[in-house]
Amino acid sequence: GYPAPQGPYYCSAGADVAFGREIVEEHLDYVLKAGINCSGINAEVMPGQWEYQVGPCVGIDAGDQLVVSRYILVRVAEKYGVTISFDPKPIPGDWNGAGCHTNFSTASMRDPKNTDAFETIIKPMMEKLGAKHAEHIAAYGEGNEKRLTGAHETASIEKFSWGVADRGCSVRVGNETAKKGYGYFEDRRPASNMDPYVVTSMIYNTCVVE
Repeated sequence: GYPAPQGPYYCSAGADVAFGREIVEEHLDYVLKAGINCSGINAEVMPGQWEYQVGPCVGIDAGDQLVVSRYILVRVAEKYGVTISFDPKPIPGDWNGAGCHTNFSTASMRDPKNTDAFETIIKPMMEKLGAKHAEHIAAYGEGNEKRLTGAHETASIEKFSWGVADRGCSVRVGNETAKKGYGYFEDRRPASNMDPYVVTSMIYNTCVVE
């Protein structure tokens, strides 16, 4: 039958709510053996939806590691007769979509001695990202308009926004970063099917080069 409404699946345990754990954990084993910096996994909001985190990585290595990790995931799932979907909105209706939230920082942003980085570096970066919102959205994944609706923990695709500890914004700055004054930010706009080389280069060019 059709699954119960979303709610009990996020970070869940139990055969009635956590579907596909054997695939996710086997994938984790393989990517770690392959030297990929996989720093975590968790069941997501929609049933059968899982997340894994790649990083920390430096530069183009982020793209390399994500691409290889996707390949390994597809191969592991094949063993179980399961097809992996990277669609940003695999199931229409009252279900969360799938993104590829991208954390970004530079050495100066992360420097514990630079306690004013939030004000002097990160906030100006938010202005730059806002000015190029449409350009970024156009390159952040096919079908992303189905996901970025302003509902289901997303921001509207039409308007850039940022905030502290706000899952409903385009870009989220963590509480710890805001409190300590240094750290990273999370661009929540990229879709699950995004090209990591394009996304990482755009964020870097917009925030640092230009």
